[in-house]
Amino acid sequence: MCGRFAQPRSSDELARLFGASVADSLAGLQFNVAPTDEVAAVVERGTERAVRAFRWGLVPHWAPTRKGAARLINARAETVEVTPAYRTAFRRSRCIVPADAFYEWRRHPVPGRTRAVRSEPFAIRRPDGEPMAFAGLWSSWRDPESAERLATCTIITTGANATLRGLHDRMPVMLDRADWDAWLADTAPVATLRSLLRPAPDDELETYPVSPAVNDVRSEGPELLLPLTRWTDGIAALG
Repeated sequence: MCGRFAQPRSSDELARLFGASVADSLAGLQFNVAPTDEVAAVVERGTERAVRAFRWGLVPHWAPTRKGAARLINARAETVEVTPAYRTAFRRSRCIVPADAFYEWRRHPVPGRTRAVRSEPFAIRRPDGEPMAFAGLWSSWRDPESAERLATCTIITTGANATLRGLHDRMPVMLDRADWDAWLADTAPVATLRSLLRPAPDDELETYPVSPAVNDVRSEGPELLLPLTRWTDGIAALG
């Protein structure tokens, strides 16, 4: 799955990278994005590509309330075409969620303590430092009481590649630059979209341990992405 990620780049920078305009201006500087946080995503309508703001955690257009959004942060590639919460967005409302890194946790048993585990956080990123392009879906939901519009998104996941398998059995779908146009196109055939929902090549990502500070959703700052050079029992206890 993908439950936490880093999006430090501003809307302006993302627009330059993805050949888009800026519809919603976000400062970026998010190194510990958590469910229901506001994020930037790239969308396209016709020939107009734009960076817009969304809440992470999809609220389907037919949902009676926004409750449950935190549970819909990820859509499984294997069932996204048929799952009621995602199938309409898969056909009509796809997006790209840029991220410089995402986090996963390796769990270790604690000696002498039954069922106790120690969670060791890792960052996953591209070795070249370029942002990843997560395949996403978006939806616009209307509050039946206030008529307020809420734009939300989710990230599609697939089976983990060999690089990630030791941390988790799932990973975000990462689109190659050559596939951005096809994913965002209004008229893309379902067969083409389906073919893009695959794990990234094993050599496209690197993993390294980071500070347990990332465990707390209130933690923020670029230091969260710094490699942790030595994991000690004392540091691990903070997690």
